[in-house]
Amino acid sequence: MKENAKSSLSGIPTLVALIALSVAAAAICVRAVASQQPPLLIGGVVLSGLVIFMLAGLYKLEPNQSAVLSLFGKYVGTVKDNGLRWNNPFYTKRKVSLRIRNFESGKLKVNELDGSPIEIAAVIVWQVVDSAEAVFNVDDYESFVHIQSEAALRAMASSYPYDQHEEGQIALRSHPQEISQHLQEQIAERLEKAGVYVIEARISHLAYAPEIAQAMLQRQQANAVIAARTRIVSGAVGMVEMALAELEKNGTVKLDEERRAAMVSNLLVVLCGDRGTQPIVNAGSLY
Repeated sequence: MKENAKSSLSGIPTLVALIALSVAAAAICVRAVASQQPPLLIGGVVLSGLVIFMLAGLYKLEPNQSAVLSLFGKYVGTVKDNGLRWNNPFYTKRKVSLRIRNFESGKLKVNELDGSPIEIAAVIVWQVVDSAEAVFNVDDYESFVHIQSEAALRAMASSYPYDQHEEGQIALRSHPQEISQHLQEQIAERLEKAGVYVIEARISHLAYAPEIAQAMLQRQQANAVIAARTRIVSGAVGMVEMALAELEKNGTVKLDEERRAAMVSNLLVVLCGDRGTQPIVNAGSLY
């Protein structure tokens, strides 16, 4: 089922013509009654009935709105002309909004790739681009959009971990652009048959489920502390190596292996300690 453009008549001239016909029908009826001519009266009544029937073909379309026309269950075409329009009164006319719409899904509780329960929600921006498919391919396209979007969100959330555990791994929290693109593609694939185009899909809420939120917070804090300490130790080792190399290069102090090890130990304590150290001045001999 694909959309087929259908022409329509402008409603204003048609309405003016029908008003003129109704005035003529009323004049005929009055004249028939005055002259007592039953055939003329019947003609006036028939003309009045025809005018009333033709008025049923008038309908109004607002900007970004279409009318899907069908005749006794058979699809005829789609009209997108704005304003007052007229088509065959026998046509059934179903109006469809072509405006851009959006909605926010409810907070869904799903298990991410590692099996941890999370809460996730998304904002979906969509638009009907094929009125015929939206009307005839699904029972209720608006409900279809909501249900399929949530189904795609569940499937996407279970395909990625919440946090990045390996270098280059895509995660829900660390790669919002990639996740949004994947979500948009998943929803668009599901809604294609309903004549709906997905403009944008973005995560609006992402968090661990309440029952594991505290434990996951502690794990995140532990990971952050480990990463910070690793960086500090790596930098401290580099600074110690640089200090020893400069001392040996300039010949300022010559240290044996024991004193060298003690100096390395002291420098690492100073550089890696969480708190400021208290210096002790040695007033005696170095040896």
